[in-house]
Amino acid sequence: MPQLDTSTWFITIMTMLPTLYLIMQLKLLNTNYYQPPLTKNSSLQSHNIHWQPKWTKTCLPLSQPQQS
Repeated sequence: MPQLDTSTWFITIMTMLPTLYLIMQLKLLNTNYYQPPLTKNSSLQSHNIHWQPKWTKTCLPLSQPQQS
């Protein structure tokens, strides 16, 4: 039974790593990422909402202490 020749494995692995790195970089370079919307000046858009300046509190009936 012949011996497995492993003398070229090192160079094969060492050349494969930079190649895979370059392939991944090229793939990432071509991807389109989501662009966030442009920020708008809030002073231009002044909405008058009647409940905006108020604090509101919602109390559920179960959150009240139980009465005996």
